Amino acid sequence: MSRHKVCGMTLLEVMLALVILATAGLAVMQASSNALNNQAHLEDKSMAMWIASNGLVQLKLEKIWPTSTWKNSEVTFADKQWFVRYKAVGTGDSQFIAVDMQVRKDEKGVALATLRTYIAKH
Repeated sequence: MSRHKVCGMTLLEVMLALVILATAGLAVMQASSNALNNQAHLEDKSMAMWIASNGLVQLKLEKIWPTSTWKNSEVTFADKQWFVRYKAVGTGDSQFIAVDMQVRKDEKGVALATLRTYIAKH
């Protein structure tokens, strides 16, 4: 009887290799999906920071002395609707106030950006 040396992989080895490749593929797809979600969130946060910064500069330029109650407005920026609110915060000095400005994507949603500036009375 002659013996033939068998070369190759068994069905079990092939199936195990496919399971490993499929698992690695799922991990890559999950990482890509997370990266895309993070990119969109960072884009929204960046735009919200620009809106808040622009709003605070506008308050200073127009010499508006805000009150301690929230004042709400809507802004269109980058073809999106943004909800902005600001209020004064006491500083202990009657010649200065702090102004907090928040920017949201949804009227009742969480603030994507919150900035504070200080304004002096003229």
